[in-house]
Formats: sequence, C-alpha cells, structure tokens
Amino acid sequence: MPTIYDPTTYPKLDPDAVLWSNTAQPSADSDLLIMMHGWSYDERHLFSLRSCLPRSLTIASLRAPIPEAGGYAWFPSTGNPIGNPRPQIANAAVEAVLTWYVQLPKYRSVGLMGFSQGGAMVLQVMRRRPTEFAYGVQLGGFVVDGQQPGDADLTALQPSVFWGRGARDTVIPASAISRTAQFGSKHFSVIERVYCDLGHDVAGGEVTDLAAFVAQKTTEQTRSMR
Repeated sequence: MPTIYDPTTYPKLDPDAVLWSNTAQPSADSDLLIMMHGWSYDERHLFSLRSCLPRSLTIASLRAPIPEAGGYAWFPSTGNPIGNPRPQIANAAVEAVLTWYVQLPKYRSVGLMGFSQGGAMVLQVMRRRPTEFAYGVQLGGFVVDGQQPGDADLTALQPSVFWGRGARDTVIPASAISRTAQFGSKHFSVIERVYCDLGHDVAGGEVTDLAAFVAQKTTEQTRSMR
C-alpha cells in the first residue's frame, strides 16, 4: 500500500541531501539559486546545469522528501493527477521548502529553478512569498490550480519568470499548460520559449536560453547594488 500523504503528514526536507555549489558563508553581494527537480528525479538532476550558470552564483539543489519511482517527488502520485495536484499538498510542499529556507544566512538575491513538479513548485513558492524571490525558472512545469494569498501582490509586482517547455511534451496535460499560460499572463513577466524538438526534458537550446536568463538576472542584481 502506498503511503497517503496529506498536509499534516507531509515530511520535512533533508538538509543533508541538499547539493551545494559553494558552502562558504554568503557575503552582501552573493546570490543564491534554489533548484527543485521533477518527479522520480533527485537533487543531482538540475545540479548538472551548474557549469552553464554564472560561477559567482551559489546553487542549492534540493531533494523532494517523498520517495517514488526510484527517486523523489514533491506531489505523491496517489490523489494528485499529473499537472493537477491538490493545492493543499502543493502548499505543504512549499512550507517544507520555506522551513528549510528561512534557516539560511541572508543572500543579496534568491532565484528559483525547477523542472516538471519542481517547476510547479517554483511558481507556488513565489505565490506564497511574492516579495522574497528575484525571479523564477520553470521548465516543463505548470501552475497549481486555485488561489493563493500572494497572487494579488504578484499581479502588482510582475516578477520575471522564464518558462521553457517542449512542443513534444506528452507528460504535462494541455489543460495544465493552458492554466499556466493564463495565470502567467496576469501575474508574472513571462519569457516563454517552446522548443519544437524537445519532449519532457531539459536539453539543447533550452539550456542555453535559461542560462542566459539567469546570467542576466544575476547581472541586474550586481548593478542594483552599485
């Protein structure tokens, strides 16, 4: 029998499972990028992109806390259809991330990157803490259905989000893509890229484009401190 998770039993993150690119204490001019993988992957998946990203960036790649399919998940399969998890479970996952996050030292800026379920987590974290994060990168993901307390603030703030997805992605349902497009047009400043030869993956031109986006956002933070 699969374990049935609900908001009251959602597990905490394992801080020892976080992959860090730099464990030095942050200075006033250091920037952090938090990575969140997709279903059945682990903290090593997106961390492999670190060589494409600015060397000055500190990267923390998280492991989702729910074991599934030989890897880990943010939203368990039971009771959470692909592309449409229960908002209560998504919020519980966000709280697990934020409980880990608030114990970190202060960084100049913090960005978020995620794939598939992790992409949904990027948007959900920003919806729960709309003023906290400088930008988001969501890859092959979607927005969780329903309303969140920070949605009105996002409408006013319009934070930057890079949304990359494959035209050949047969995993994320069309309804979830449509919901995400509609939500993003109202709440984010979205750079959307659709890659004609890409399925449900992170590869090729998408990597080049996301790296350029993160580099630009990191440069903007540097300039804002001058």
